[in-house]
Amino acid sequence: MSTSTLAGSPAETTAPAYQWRWIVLGTVLVAEIMDLVDATIVNIAAPSIRAELGGSEAAMQWMLTGYTLAFAIGLITFGRLGDLVGRRRLFLIGAVGFTVSSAICGLATSPEMLIGSRIAQGLLGAVMIPQGFAILKAVFPPQEIGKAFSLFGPVMGLSAVAGPIIAGVLISANWFDAGWRMIFFINVPIGALALFGALRYMPEVKTEGATRLDTLGVLLVSLASGLLIYPLVQGRELGWPAWSIAMLVSSVAVFALFGWRERRSGAPVIDPSLFRSRGYVAGLGVITSFFLAMSGFMLVFNLFTQLGLHYSPLKAGVAMVPFSLGIAIGAPLSGGFLAPRLGRLALQLGIVVMTLAMAGVWFTLHLQGDATTIWNLVPATLACGIGAGMVFAPLFDIILASIDDQAAGSASGLLTAMQQYGGAIGVAVIGTIFFQLLPEHQFLGATKSATLVAVGLFVVSLLVTFALPRRAREETVAH
Repeated sequence: MSTSTLAGSPAETTAPAYQWRWIVLGTVLVAEIMDLVDATIVNIAAPSIRAELGGSEAAMQWMLTGYTLAFAIGLITFGRLGDLVGRRRLFLIGAVGFTVSSAICGLATSPEMLIGSRIAQGLLGAVMIPQGFAILKAVFPPQEIGKAFSLFGPVMGLSAVAGPIIAGVLISANWFDAGWRMIFFINVPIGALALFGALRYMPEVKTEGATRLDTLGVLLVSLASGLLIYPLVQGRELGWPAWSIAMLVSSVAVFALFGWRERRSGAPVIDPSLFRSRGYVAGLGVITSFFLAMSGFMLVFNLFTQLGLHYSPLKAGVAMVPFSLGIAIGAPLSGGFLAPRLGRLALQLGIVVMTLAMAGVWFTLHLQGDATTIWNLVPATLACGIGAGMVFAPLFDIILASIDDQAAGSASGLLTAMQQYGGAIGVAVIGTIFFQLLPEHQFLGATKSATLVAVGLFVVSLLVTFALPRRAREETVAH
């Protein structure tokens, strides 16, 4: 068994297409599914976990947030590190570690053991995930890379939505009498599949001339990410104490210091060429604002179904099926038909559909009032999923197509980090608005107000898209 080595260079674009590129794509998508499902799957399982392992409310919160925190802190650094030591190598390390830590999560006998293994999961996910985009940029020819990237958005969207559904099914099925532990054990065969694909078919991809990593820059961006994410995931639960505000303010200062360091470093953590690409910079803004709105709405929707409508975890998960079905409809519609013909306009149409669907959620709640059921919301949530699928399909192609292979590792790490930041900010902001309004307006009124906030954020995301190139390959990056 042997693997080839691909070095990032302009010559790659004229080289023969890599023979096993579609299997490599499947391997990368399997890794993405593992990460995204595990980021949300514990939300439904938390009560079952606490019933068996015990632990305080703070411990339960750490089981949920430890993963997100570790993942967000490591993304930018490991995305860049793949340029230096090889992206296949880091993908393998991350996949092995993620699979092993998943098994340890399933074997946990105490809250502390589960928290530690969840943090390890998040960190090793940050090692694995940024390498995928960079590898695909190297193995796919320009005429096919759009088709490859068009699969990422739908898979990511469906995986994130599917987490609660999968958790509800696995816990209710209670296979092998494992209960909640099965949500982690299921990663073992999936991780083994990803490992086999990487070992057998994935080539090594390195960046020529990359020799070292700025240690101080790594420390600064990791510290800034931690100062941002930790209070966002903990502050709302605790009523925004003074220390959480201080950490958020400090994160801005440390990010500024990191930017100052990057401009003076001979080996920057983030490739400076990224910020010369208009499409990439605008894409960061689109993906941040889009996931800010979507993650915040998903939180409120789950709270409304479980606490407002008193649905069981399984029924609350099933309530997400129309959204998932909509993604499955919208993604091929956009990726296979609209995006190749309309370019950026296909993405904008998706956001318009999502915005109108969100308004439909508000109108349904307003019309039905306290008699609202999840069935009343099916048309709006189905349309919302269709809009999301229309956005996901062309989004990553448009953002990453103008980035050359030498910057792909850094680009994918930063892109995924901004998605995480946007999601965390959305949960914090929209979640805080929801809970602030809850005592006076009850679940119906609070959900309506939070939905209007999401509508406004989608409008912002739509406006930012006008800074994107009209076509995925409209611009190139000069070096």
